[in-house]
Amino acid sequence: MATEVERPEGERFRTGPVVTIGAAHAVHDTFTAFLPPLLPALIEKLLLSKTEAGLLTVFLQAPSLAQPVIGHIADRRGLRMAVVLAPAVSGAAMSLLGMAPGYWALGLLLAVAGVSSACLHSVAPVVAGRLAGPSLGRAMGLWMVGGETGRALGPIVVVTAVAAFTLEGTAVLMLVGFAASAVLFVRLRDVPVLPSGGTPAMEWRPALRRMRPVLMPLVAVLVARAFPVATFGIFLPTLLTEEGSSLWFAGASLSVLEIAGVVGALAGGWLSDRLGRRAVMAAGLLLTPVFGLAFLAFDGWVRYPLLLGLGFILFSFGPAIMALVQESFPESRALANGVYMSISFMIRSAAVVAVGAIGDLVGLRPAFIVGAAIMLLGVPFVFALPKSRGRRGGSVTAANDVLCDRRKTNG
Repeated sequence: MATEVERPEGERFRTGPVVTIGAAHAVHDTFTAFLPPLLPALIEKLLLSKTEAGLLTVFLQAPSLAQPVIGHIADRRGLRMAVVLAPAVSGAAMSLLGMAPGYWALGLLLAVAGVSSACLHSVAPVVAGRLAGPSLGRAMGLWMVGGETGRALGPIVVVTAVAAFTLEGTAVLMLVGFAASAVLFVRLRDVPVLPSGGTPAMEWRPALRRMRPVLMPLVAVLVARAFPVATFGIFLPTLLTEEGSSLWFAGASLSVLEIAGVVGALAGGWLSDRLGRRAVMAAGLLLTPVFGLAFLAFDGWVRYPLLLGLGFILFSFGPAIMALVQESFPESRALANGVYMSISFMIRSAAVVAVGAIGDLVGLRPAFIVGAAIMLLGVPFVFALPKSRGRRGGSVTAANDVLCDRRKTNG
C-alpha cells in the first residue's frame, strides 16, 4: 500500500481542516454517547446488575489497547480512512444497541464501535495538531469541543429517538453516520496526514523509553480524573432515575454537563497555550471536587448552575493533557497519542467498573462522593510533568526544552 505524503506544514493555524476534524469527532461521539442514557432501559430490558452495566463500557473501551499500534502505523502511513469511516461504523453499531437480544450481543456491538473509536482517536487529533502551527492547545481544544458536543447531543438524540421510535427503532439513526462519512470522504481528501520533510518516525521501543518519565506521573493524573468522569459522565442518568427522575430528564442532565464541557474544553485549550499546561490541569483537579460534592449536597434548581460549573471544569484540562503529550514527543506524535489514549481509556473503563461495583455494594451516591474526593490525589503529580511556559512566557515550548535536554543527555 502506498504511503500518503503530506504537503509542507506551515506555521499558521489552519482553521478549516481543524474544524472539519473536530466535526468528525462530534458526529462520532454523538453515537458513542448513546450508552449512558440507554443504560437504565437496557438494565430493565435485559435484567442487568449495575456491575454488568458498568462492564459494558469495557467492551467499548477495550479496543483502545490497540491504539499505540494504530498510532505507530499512522506515523508512517497516515490512515486517513480511519477518520473517514469512523462515523459510519460507530454509528451503525451504537444505533443497533436497542435491538440486541442479549448481553453478549450488546458486547459485540460495543466492541465494533470501540475498534472504530480507537482508530479515530489515535489518528485524528494528531492530524489536527500538525495543522495547528504554534497553537497546539487551541487545536486540541477544538478537537475536544467536537467530542464534548457529540457527548452533549448524544443523550438528547437517543432518548428523543427512543420516545419517537421505541428502543429498537433507534436503528434508523445509523443513516446519519453513513451520511457523515460520505461528507468526510470529500472534505478530508486533501488534508495532510503525515509530517513534512521526510523525517522518519522513531522506532517504537526507543520512543516508548523516552515517554516513560512523562507517562508515569500522567497515569496518576488520569486515574484521579477517571473517577469523576466515570460517575458524572456515565452513571449520572442512572443515579437521577434511581432518585425519581424521568429517563428524558436524566439524559438531558447529562447533556447539560456535556454542553458546559464544550465551553470548558475550548477555554482550557486556549488557556493552556497562554498560562501553561500544568496550571490548567492543577486548577481542574482542585475545583472539580468542589462542584461535584456541591451538586450532590443540593437539590432543586441550584443543581443546574453547579452542573454547568462542574462540566466546564471537569473537561477544561483535557486539551492541556493532549497538547502536553504531543509536544513532548514531536518525533512520534501519533504513537505518543495512541499510548496516552490507550492508557486513558483503560483507566476510565476500570473506573467505571469500580464505580458500578461500589454502586451495587453501597449505592451510587456514595460512589459519586468517593469519585469526587479521589480527584484531589492527582494534584501533586501534575508538578512532576514537563513545564510548559505558554505563549506569554515565550515562544519556546516545553517540548523543545525536553527535546533539547534529551539530545544533550545523549551527547
